[in-house]
Amino acid sequence: MTQEKLITSAWSLAVLVLFLLLWEYVPAWLGVPQFVLPPFSQVMSEGARIWGAERLLWHAGITAAEVVIGFILGSALGAVIGYALGVSPRVEAILSPYLLALQIAPKVAFAPLFVMWLGYTIYPKILVAVLIVFFPVLINVLSAMRAMDADLINLARSFSATRFQVFRMVEFPTTLPPLFSGLRIASTLAVIGVVVGELVGGNMGLGYLLVFFEGQGNTSGVFVVIGALTVIGILAYYAVVLAEQRVLHYLVNAQRPGA
Repeated sequence: MTQEKLITSAWSLAVLVLFLLLWEYVPAWLGVPQFVLPPFSQVMSEGARIWGAERLLWHAGITAAEVVIGFILGSALGAVIGYALGVSPRVEAILSPYLLALQIAPKVAFAPLFVMWLGYTIYPKILVAVLIVFFPVLINVLSAMRAMDADLINLARSFSATRFQVFRMVEFPTTLPPLFSGLRIASTLAVIGVVVGELVGGNMGLGYLLVFFEGQGNTSGVFVVIGALTVIGILAYYAVVLAEQRVLHYLVNAQRPGA
């Protein structure tokens, strides 16, 4: 690690420490009741209790599994349809009004419908995540296909490349950076989709715990669940970043966001 990165990491850690100190002491100085904004130490104490008494790790595992499945299915579906629409302008013209209507419709509104169809299982949560993840990936891929350099395609065709060869050797590699940009966004949205599904109807997962603690008026417990959800989102995001660095290793670091 270079000296510049060490300095950046030190400043980032200092900001975190300052934030936690402010959280611990400032609310009490301002006279804010603990049931409104509990100090950080109380949240940590409640987190230790929830870990054992409420099976926090088990619920976090359920939510994480739903996030991973929803992210994979939604991203794959968005990428496939994005490439299909990019390859065939006629198909895009036919399907774009319906895709636009589905995009405009609020995704969270589908959660109660999925619960009515599939019951209080993991499937409604995964479907909501798929629906939310689908569009960022689709839009990024389709936009990249539309902005494709026509000269590269014509050059490949001049060497008698088939349509599949043009896609495999020119279009697909060129659109990988925008694809991963969409995957970064989708990785965080997957967490939102799953939590919405769990809030609407669920008996397990962090969304269920969130509703449970809210009903008890347990503000510290709510903060613990929010922290666990944040950790899952961060892990999902950096998993995509790591995959991007592996796949797009040929890019110059300065051209790769987040490097």
